[in-house]
Amino acid sequence: MVTEQKKSRAQTKEEARKRKRSARKEEKQTKRAEQKKQKSQKAEKKPKKPRKRIFPLWARIIVITILSVIALAGGLMVGYGIIGEGKPTDVLDPSTWQHIIDIVKTE
Repeated sequence: MVTEQKKSRAQTKEEARKRKRSARKEEKQTKRAEQKKQKSQKAEKKPKKPRKRIFPLWARIIVITILSVIALAGGLMVGYGIIGEGKPTDVLDPSTWQHIIDIVKTE
């Protein structure tokens, strides 16, 4: 008789655990459904505003182009002046480039 009582107690405990689990699952599902509803309501309420740029696209392109030219000139000056042991300002002289072109074409 004692073992039967223990078995019945174990069964009631398992049933209680199952009920708790199912209740938790239902709560989670209802919370998720509510969150989805709230998100959809928020999305419906706020229409998207067009983004106003502080720095226009055409100005960005110009600035990037200018910075690229400056970086190119700086790199040429470092390469010609420091690595090539010449005067850094000579790289900006057109006669230097004509000389380089002549060397490349003759070979």
